[in-house]
Amino acid sequence: MEYRDLYDENRKPLGRTIAKNQPVPSGCYYIVVVVFIENSKGELLLQKRSEEKGGKWATTGGHPKTGETSEIGMQTELKEELGLEVELKELKYFKTIKSEDDFVDLYYLKKDVDIKDIKMQPSEVQAVKWYTKKEIKNLISSGKFFKYHIDYYKYFLSFIEENA
Repeated sequence: MEYRDLYDENRKPLGRTIAKNQPVPSGCYYIVVVVFIENSKGELLLQKRSEEKGGKWATTGGHPKTGETSEIGMQTELKEELGLEVELKELKYFKTIKSEDDFVDLYYLKKDVDIKDIKMQPSEVQAVKWYTKKEIKNLISSGKFFKYHIDYYKYFLSFIEENA
């Protein structure tokens, strides 16, 4: 069973945990990590979530396990879901979004990844593909993009624009 650390509204650790898929207690928060992987052509690597996870296209992400920092959690998710080994220095943090029960940390990774080298975790991922920003816009408008990642994608676009 996987566990996640709980935090207060100021992201101070509470010294408590919850099991994966357990509801977050009122007044508590947990951490979510999401990464935007961009290749040298300006395309983004998306993963089609497993049917159990809704079957929509999304960026890679998840929840750090108990004791993991946000950065280590992101590194773990990339390894688990895609079989990608990345060094912490490759991950560039760019924003945290606070919602009603979580802190979502957004990361950027500039990396040319060969799709053939990806080892998908079947319980999480059923396909991976490089998408242009125009193609992602079409995925969003057709309802094929994971709804929770739409706002994260907009923050990513702003980040890229600011750092161009």
